[in-house]
Amino acid sequence: MGFDQLPLTTLFSGADDALLSLLAEAPAEAVEQAHEYKILRNVLDGTPAAVAILDERLRFRYVNAAMARMGGVPSDAFHGRTMAEVLPGVHRSEDVLRMVLGDGRPRALSVTGTTRAPSPFRERQWSAVYHRLEHHGRVLGLCGIAVEVSGLRQYMDDLERAHQRLALLDTAAMRVGTTLCVEKTCAELAEFVVPSLADRASVWTLDTEGAVDDVPPPAPGVLRLRVIASAGGPDVLGRVGLIAKAGYYFDIPRDAPPRGCLDTGRPWLANLASDDVLMKMVRTSFNLDVFRELGIHSILMVPLPTREHSIGVVYLCRAGDSGPFTDEDVVVAQELAARAAVSIDNARQYTLEHTMALELQRALMSEPGTPHPDVETASRYLPAGQRALVGGDWFDSMALPSGRTLQVMGDVMGHGFTAAVAMSQYRSLLRSIAVTGAPVDRILQEADHRLASIGLDRVATCLLALVDPRDGRCTFASAGHPPPVLLHRDAPADLLPVPTGPPLGTDLGGYEALTLPLRPGSVLLMYTDGLIEDRRMDIDSSLRRLTHLSLDLEGPVESVVDALVARLVHGTTEDDVTLLATRLRTA
Repeated sequence: MGFDQLPLTTLFSGADDALLSLLAEAPAEAVEQAHEYKILRNVLDGTPAAVAILDERLRFRYVNAAMARMGGVPSDAFHGRTMAEVLPGVHRSEDVLRMVLGDGRPRALSVTGTTRAPSPFRERQWSAVYHRLEHHGRVLGLCGIAVEVSGLRQYMDDLERAHQRLALLDTAAMRVGTTLCVEKTCAELAEFVVPSLADRASVWTLDTEGAVDDVPPPAPGVLRLRVIASAGGPDVLGRVGLIAKAGYYFDIPRDAPPRGCLDTGRPWLANLASDDVLMKMVRTSFNLDVFRELGIHSILMVPLPTREHSIGVVYLCRAGDSGPFTDEDVVVAQELAARAAVSIDNARQYTLEHTMALELQRALMSEPGTPHPDVETASRYLPAGQRALVGGDWFDSMALPSGRTLQVMGDVMGHGFTAAVAMSQYRSLLRSIAVTGAPVDRILQEADHRLASIGLDRVATCLLALVDPRDGRCTFASAGHPPPVLLHRDAPADLLPVPTGPPLGTDLGGYEALTLPLRPGSVLLMYTDGLIEDRRMDIDSSLRRLTHLSLDLEGPVESVVDALVARLVHGTTEDDVTLLATRLRTA
């Protein structure tokens, strides 16, 4: 019979010493078995793993000391009761346990919840495995062994949040600060944080003009902040714009939150703020009424810091069903503001004569350039899986003299911020050489030599495609980069045989150019190796997969790229994937 059919007695009662006394005159084999029993009992009592024996009705017949400590209740409180009765805050799948009872196959499962024992974790988690207990073919019940993994689970959750934070910052690096224009950079920042961090955002900077529309300068000790950009839904901007539209200015006294934020360099946070707290920020009853009508309940203000002083503030609001700002939100907002502040400060200090400095800044945080009107382009950047670190992929599109457009695709070795910095140097250098009008093979040759002389510790692959719509031709040169693909409307795709030279930064040179026809309607695809690298197949098979594509090329190039991504990218990828598609416009 099973445990559930036996009287509710306590298993492993701890009578091992008494048993040894009774067996003092017994045969040596029986005494040895009693000693083994005592050793096993000591193991059960001393292990940090929670051990429990259940009968066929899933009632506890034994728990060790670790199990009692885990639950925060005495061992005898478990006896004859189920988990729901002893620890109602702990959740596990009883269906899985019944499956173990039924077929005898051990199974692992995750157990979560809270117990009566104090814990530093918000929710505890255990990894448990259950085995069926049998005797002479009869099922007695189950033995469960569990170890707590709450710390690991919390670490993984924290790590995932950190990955998401880095991913957000990575995206911001591509979208915020694309030019050395204060207004545009502020607008990019405001539009980026809505809705990722806030329902409404605005960027205010210190006014340096002294007077606005014949309005005298602020009084001594009072700072003037000008609203440079705002973002939010039309319903929000339509009302809040009345009090904080772009170009409007505020004179900030010493006791106002923006002033404290600027002076201390620390954020100001008002979660689920009362009217009294909001009045410190909005200053007038009219503004307060507008905020309440829009359901704004929480405000976060972070400074725009530079080495010398803060140059303004970013003002974030949450409304309606959005939750209050978290500590992680505050950290992310500060980092975004700090990065944007660099661009804003640079834009205020540099002049148009600093062409090289301008190109470097735009290369560091910019979207690709704009091709000539007769060339249609579309691009995608897909970061690798959950790694969420900054990558070294880049792509560019440059309108050159004589109606030609230079398409660039590159990939710096490695990942992380060091790779991103190296990428910006590669990109800026290629731009500066390309504007001279040099042939594509000479561009790579010159870039390779210069980069080697700089001493960068990261090489990069690069593919150049010089599109000439007048002749309907395209000239290629490659520095160790995967070959481009030409997609046709009514024919299989072609893997173009572009001669491959060494990666940039090796100072080996030896690049060759290849000119091929580019017919209207065909789509030229350039990509990084993240698109074709797959552990399940060799590189040649991955490349052949590109030539078997059959796509509708009649619509916009954006649709072609969407179809490519849907067809070739499934789930998370092992490396960043970057695509650049090009097509000649038809009359």
